[in-house]
Amino acid sequence: MSSFMSSSPSNNLAYQPTSEQLEVLRTASEFAYQVWENRMISCQTFLRSYPLDQTLTRQQIDDLIQDYTLDENYQLAIETKVMSGLRHLRMLLMMRWIWQDALGVIELEQLTDELSEFADGCILFAKDYTYQQLITRYGQPTFIDDKGIKQIDDMAIMAMGKLGAHELNLSSDIDLIFVHQARGETDGDKSKGTRSIDNKRFMARLGQGIIKLLDNSTADGFVFRVDMRLRPWGDGSDLAIHLSALQKYFAKHGRAWERFAWLKARVVGQIDPTFYDNLQALIKPFVFRYYVDYSAFSALREMKSLIQNQVAQREDLDNIKLGAGGIRDIEFIVQAFQLIYGGRHPQLQVKACLQAMQALYELTYIDRSTYEQLQAAYRFLRRLEHGIQAINDQQTQRLPHDEQWQRNLAITLGFTDWAALLDTLNQHRHNVSVPFERMVTERQVPDQEDATLEPADIDEQINQLDQILTEDNRGQLQRFWDSKMVANLSDEAKSRLDEAYPVIIYALLAHQEQQQLANTALPRLINLLEAICRRSIYLVMIAENPNATVELIPMLSASPWIANELARYPVLLDTFLQQHYRHLPDKLELRDILRQQLLRVEPGDEEELLSVLRLFKKNQVLAVAASDVLAERPIMKVSDSLTYIAAVVLEAALERAFAELVKRYGYPIGQDGDPVTEADCGFAIIGYGKLGGLELSYSSDLDLVFLHKIKERGMTTGETSVSGMKFAARLAQKLMTYLNTQTRDGRAYEIDMRLRPSGNAGMMVVSCNAFETYQREKAWSWEHQALVRARAICGDRRVTARFCDIRRTVLALPRTLEQVRTEVTSMRIKMQRHLGTSQWQQREGKFHLKQDAGGIVDIEFLAQFAVLAYSHEYPSLTKWSDNVRIFEEVALLGIWEEQVCQDLTDAYLRIRAATHQLALSEQSLLVDEALWLETRTLVQNQWQHLMGVEPSEKE
Repeated sequence: MSSFMSSSPSNNLAYQPTSEQLEVLRTASEFAYQVWENRMISCQTFLRSYPLDQTLTRQQIDDLIQDYTLDENYQLAIETKVMSGLRHLRMLLMMRWIWQDALGVIELEQLTDELSEFADGCILFAKDYTYQQLITRYGQPTFIDDKGIKQIDDMAIMAMGKLGAHELNLSSDIDLIFVHQARGETDGDKSKGTRSIDNKRFMARLGQGIIKLLDNSTADGFVFRVDMRLRPWGDGSDLAIHLSALQKYFAKHGRAWERFAWLKARVVGQIDPTFYDNLQALIKPFVFRYYVDYSAFSALREMKSLIQNQVAQREDLDNIKLGAGGIRDIEFIVQAFQLIYGGRHPQLQVKACLQAMQALYELTYIDRSTYEQLQAAYRFLRRLEHGIQAINDQQTQRLPHDEQWQRNLAITLGFTDWAALLDTLNQHRHNVSVPFERMVTERQVPDQEDATLEPADIDEQINQLDQILTEDNRGQLQRFWDSKMVANLSDEAKSRLDEAYPVIIYALLAHQEQQQLANTALPRLINLLEAICRRSIYLVMIAENPNATVELIPMLSASPWIANELARYPVLLDTFLQQHYRHLPDKLELRDILRQQLLRVEPGDEEELLSVLRLFKKNQVLAVAASDVLAERPIMKVSDSLTYIAAVVLEAALERAFAELVKRYGYPIGQDGDPVTEADCGFAIIGYGKLGGLELSYSSDLDLVFLHKIKERGMTTGETSVSGMKFAARLAQKLMTYLNTQTRDGRAYEIDMRLRPSGNAGMMVVSCNAFETYQREKAWSWEHQALVRARAICGDRRVTARFCDIRRTVLALPRTLEQVRTEVTSMRIKMQRHLGTSQWQQREGKFHLKQDAGGIVDIEFLAQFAVLAYSHEYPSLTKWSDNVRIFEEVALLGIWEEQVCQDLTDAYLRIRAATHQLALSEQSLLVDEALWLETRTLVQNQWQHLMGVEPSEKE
């Protein structure tokens, strides 16, 4: 060890490295070398006290944190000085750790342990510092225990992920969850200069203070990036959760992927023993089952599929964590075994990956060769990860593209050149991929109900297929095989195509009794094959799922829209082949699916965020379309599902946009004078039109209005502060960016903001008070019609409740029957003139299902007429925003005859179902009038009966 020290540190005032040691640092890290050059005196002094050949104890780390947060009088410094001191200390320690790692004088476990101990120390310091500030303002948080005794509430900080397992890497963020004991309030006393608040708000501010001290980027950088997305309900929920709420969440909403997350959960520091025991009593049974947990297999298979799908989508060979055979795959292998067998074997209830791996080997769940290969791969990949992150102190797992840094990284890790490093990396990846592929595998075999569907000889299969295909299709199939694209495929891709082809033939032969179906599907199937052959992992998916591929044929035949979506975005193929359409998830399940996917998106990575939002939407909409075509779901169920998908995307976009702006500007001040929180962000999204009426179709845009209850002139709490009005406006703009930006994956949704107060001339976001004033004093009658189909989608519960009150009040304003009839009829005539069929189309016998008289807009206007005309007498009419339930309520109240309402409802659902099918078939809503004469006549007759005038009459 002494060979890399120029002289004994005890004999020098400052540490003097040799030129060789400095060259090692310069080669390993641009960041650390700049720290050395820019702060040479403090670095030398630091290394004299803490030499490179020595390890750090936890006591030394705690002493350092104390030293760097005291002022010149040895008193705790003010907040800005504390933040600066922690960041300065972090910089020195990072320089030291990177240098030790590059010199090879510190073991992997020792390095990750010291990093984790430093994180623990900083977290506990930040907790204590913030807590002392808060109790001087609010008093101590208290609660009444089961025995009726008042107790002091405390907050347990749960370290998750790498920190929970003491495996923190050189540039890790830290995943935290805050848990406190119970509801209650602080013992603040105004006479003593403090005021009481509830424990929920106290703990939220305690959490915000901890995050600010550690996460905020200043001129001195940051200490640790803090990630709170693993907490129950994720972004947008309360920062801290109490024990009973956590128990309820685990029991009702905890998912398999959360069991993975909580497997590594660890309490940072010491808390009250009873509190600790109660917390462990919740976590342990949630993560581990007493018996072998076969129920986990299905969820694990889904998670494995998600990992494989992301790898296929990214084709990211540079990512040593997320790429095939990377760190994530190793962790999945180990944690899958832990989840399944950990309840039976306490030895598996360890958090560190290497320790769990050893336990799996000792329990014979993995053989010696696999254990040795996985352990070697893990150590190599983590060492490589440190080398990558050391370059610029960046949280990345991607190999550098710059040739100079490739050479430097290879030298630092002891390789002669970059090619030698890649050879070793690829060997380790292969050694990981083999056991990963074996994990929770369930390869399908074709159903054997009809033995004629699978002749033993491939030539016989092809002959049988030729007999059912048309001449054009036989020619098209032959041209595909003779194409340059197929000829130029790699050997691996050709092999995969050869393996998938018998499955494709099997799928087509399964429908030989319906020759038209197979012949319609084949050209679309060939387009799909052309799209996926170069990304041949999708051919593997087809080969692995023969029974699901059989179902692909009628779907391609029925819907060119679905076929085009699959060809444009082959990543969607996995959703179909997994047959997710057999169960359409409800809103809660959709929220959970998206949250799991967003956990892999780093804060600030907007490109990846947009990709996840778009692909989630496309995947889920495809599942609905497949269900619509193959399972013939009722139109109401289909529209509900499409509406839930949009609502969940909006929720996630709002949560992420709010978090990004808070990081930049701090929290805005609510109208009650206190800063808003993640759970009550002071902002809400209101849906109009089809979104508001739970009637979305496959290509619907979203009509949105943004409302807020933020103090417009109040300034946000961050170091860089803006007015509440600017914060709200920028939040609205960021939301539009997330939802409306066109990328290679398309856009999440087309957004229409024209229904906001004053339309395109109005502000993008308005306060609830301004919205109410506009609706009462300035809104046109058609805007009140639009309000009938408006509904709060997501956001601050206080804002959504206020919107509901405003909507109810405005819709129930007194109006005369004749006034409403005249205004609704007038608006309907204007719409038909602008959007209905032309005279020559009418002469051709065409009927527009939506815009023409007797179409869907007539029915919508009748529902709006009923609400506006009668709500002042029957307030319950304002309860619903969808047409079907409005008609149900009208009938229930006896305003119109029950048969009239039922006829309108039936006609409405019939036309809507047709519009969905036309969308899937990529056909116009302009149809043959003769086919719709009965329905159209019924609607026209009801309009004349209820409104007293034909909508096609002149004004």
